[in-house]
Amino acid sequence: MPAYSEYPPQEVRGGTALDVATWLALRGYPVHPLAPGTKTPAPNCPDCRSAQHSPQDCPCRAQGRWCHGFHAATTDLGTLRQWWQAEPDFGIGVSCGPAGLVVIDVDDHAESLPDRQKLLPGIPVHERVDLTGLQSGFDTLALLAAYRSQPDPCADTSTLRVRTPSGGMHIWYRAPEDGPRFRCSSGSSSKVALAWQVDVRAVGGYIVAPTTRTAAGVYEALPGARLPAPLPMWLTAELARTGHAVETGPAAGAARTGPEGASGGSVARPRAPRPRRDGQRVLASLLGDVRACGASPAGTAFSEKLNRAAFTAGGLAAAGHLDAGECRRLLLEAADHARPHQPRRNVLIVEAGLRAGSDRPILPKERP
Repeated sequence: MPAYSEYPPQEVRGGTALDVATWLALRGYPVHPLAPGTKTPAPNCPDCRSAQHSPQDCPCRAQGRWCHGFHAATTDLGTLRQWWQAEPDFGIGVSCGPAGLVVIDVDDHAESLPDRQKLLPGIPVHERVDLTGLQSGFDTLALLAAYRSQPDPCADTSTLRVRTPSGGMHIWYRAPEDGPRFRCSSGSSSKVALAWQVDVRAVGGYIVAPTTRTAAGVYEALPGARLPAPLPMWLTAELARTGHAVETGPAAGAARTGPEGASGGSVARPRAPRPRRDGQRVLASLLGDVRACGASPAGTAFSEKLNRAAFTAGGLAAAGHLDAGECRRLLLEAADHARPHQPRRNVLIVEAGLRAGSDRPILPKERP
């Protein structure tokens, strides 16, 4: 077995598909085959080719055969060798959920521009904003980043970025290990979306690995890092705000008493609560904005206001200006007052915002 370095040299730029699949599996990314020359999973048994049946009822997985796409994904090197020896021209898919990945899939499709209120779900784009030249996911993601005063993820050389044959980009990030898990979405969805022409690949989906060749071209790793970086805090908060968080167990909704450590676990740091008047004043103002949304069932940017309040509260608590437990109680109380019909989503937004804010201690005068 060859020795693979932290940053794959030839393996990500060339070599065989099995080389790349092996490199990915060694890093804990479950892999499954894609049909040669395509970006779709390879079928296997006759039933899979001719009819639909559930992955649980398919005999292929028990026999160590590929089938049902990401449901069959594995890190077992022996199984991968068997698969790619059977078909060396297989492409490579990575199951995002088990791999702990959140991939921002930026499209560059020739489509008519939608109504400006659909460009950034939940964020009103004022008529004064000139949309001349806006035509792709690159533009809407840059607009979202600028609105949050954050750098454009498409230019983030600290993480793995992959140019797609259609001219789009896949931006690979590691999901928060002790935070909410995120679902897939399409940028054209009217229910859950991050931005127009910006898809999200996460739990319940897969992403095409670099070096995979299709009829349209090759998925090519761009200059910069060859490994996914942690999902930026602001994108974590945006995904929670736009309804991408999925509750999969106690870890997704339980209260945290301390910020996340470097290993991803919850670390309770000894910090005596020191509520201060300035911190309480700042939080009270933000909570007032959240509660005021109760006067209207829609059109008040409720999720954005709740996320902002939770993020600020997390930063104030981390700096010792507020008590974290009290912050959570007040935030949920205000959220449930404004939107009593969605308590679970309220919890997800509050938890994500508090976690993101706790990594950036702030003073009342420097609140975002």
